[in-house]
Amino acid sequence: MVLVLLVAIFIALLYGLWRYHRQSDSLSYSVFLGLFLGVVYGLVLSVLNINTDDLLPWINIVGVGYVNLLKMIAMPLVFISILAAIARLEKASMIGSMSFWIISTLLITTGIAALDGAIIANLFHLDASSIVAGEMEVARGQSMIESSSEVADLTIPGLILSFIPTSIGGTFAGLASTSMISAVVIASLLGIAALTVNKNDPQKGATILRGIDVLQSWVMALVRLIIRLTPYGILALMVKVIVTTDADAIWQLAKFLVASYVALFIMLIVHAIIIALTGRSPIAHFKKIAPVLTFAFTSRSSAASIPLNIDAQVNKLGITKPIANFSASFGATIGQNGCAGVYPAMLAMMIAPTMGIDPWSMTFIASVVGVSMIASFGVAGVGGGATFAAIIVLSTLGMPLELAGLLISIEPLIDMMRTLVNVSGSITSGVVGNKILGDKTHPQSMDTQSTQLG
Repeated sequence: MVLVLLVAIFIALLYGLWRYHRQSDSLSYSVFLGLFLGVVYGLVLSVLNINTDDLLPWINIVGVGYVNLLKMIAMPLVFISILAAIARLEKASMIGSMSFWIISTLLITTGIAALDGAIIANLFHLDASSIVAGEMEVARGQSMIESSSEVADLTIPGLILSFIPTSIGGTFAGLASTSMISAVVIASLLGIAALTVNKNDPQKGATILRGIDVLQSWVMALVRLIIRLTPYGILALMVKVIVTTDADAIWQLAKFLVASYVALFIMLIVHAIIIALTGRSPIAHFKKIAPVLTFAFTSRSSAASIPLNIDAQVNKLGITKPIANFSASFGATIGQNGCAGVYPAMLAMMIAPTMGIDPWSMTFIASVVGVSMIASFGVAGVGGGATFAAIIVLSTLGMPLELAGLLISIEPLIDMMRTLVNVSGSITSGVVGNKILGDKTHPQSMDTQSTQLG
């Protein structure tokens, strides 16, 4: 009977949000209302100490279901958008320029993030020897040791080779951790092929472009349909976050949690400075992308954020479609400022005192920053985000992996902010790329379709 009542309340909240969303012209307001309702309902359940084991599966239908839908459309959205954009470029050589500037921005900001994480960890005097490991922490540490075998043979040539697709069907099925980048490669090659056909036989080229237009319209209609579900997904995800958070664990590791959020917030300031250097208003920038960052925070998924990321860049920030798609796609796997920059650097600083290493040593800090930048590129080859970034960094520096498992109890809370910073970093790379190459990537016959959220 209690379960029926709790589910009924949740449905009532969804209905109220739906009524508001129908009448509101702003998706942002609906998203923040969903966030607020989710927090309130989650807190009520927590304060009343209600067992939510049976309730969460029903809430997950909306929350996890929404995340799954976004992951479903991410691949076709990236593929068709890049294909359409490149097919209309005047020069195929622009693909290399876009990739260079976007990846360079991601790697440089990740290096800054690692330096930021290292300094903040030292200022907070983080020391792994002061944290007591329980069964869960020990198990996580052992798991990380076992997972290290997946990156043991990782090489730069092998990583680059993993980006080259062997099967179109396998790529679209997402069978590999590099499937998204492989999809970018496939779309780019097909786009270049379309340019070649158009040059040699304009009549057939026009037919190809019309076919791409039809397919893009179809995919964009699907994207608009799913993105309008964002407020409801945020509401459900926020309820889950609140009721599954371990308050005792947060208190015990509060020092590291606070230090992490300080370091990650500083990276948002770095992003704001970069945005300002491109001639944009940082305040207006973050206001426009707030719904995307909110989703990234609650979902903890950079990949699932790709559709919202692209939409915000194109329709809110005015980024050209090729650059928006490249930055969102690469930013979900390469140069993640939060997962591959701040986090592994803080872990290294925290573990250093246990090995007799001076965490303020400039040589050591420089090593951490350099390795973190390389690891941020290498993570794309194995997947796993922050965990594998930490494994690569700690293994390279000769540090014990098992100590990284000490933070498992607060990992979800840290991961929320890490993902937000990852997505902000990918959008920042898009803004930088657009500033440098924007005019050159505006095809004269660029499609004017919009994925406006409404």
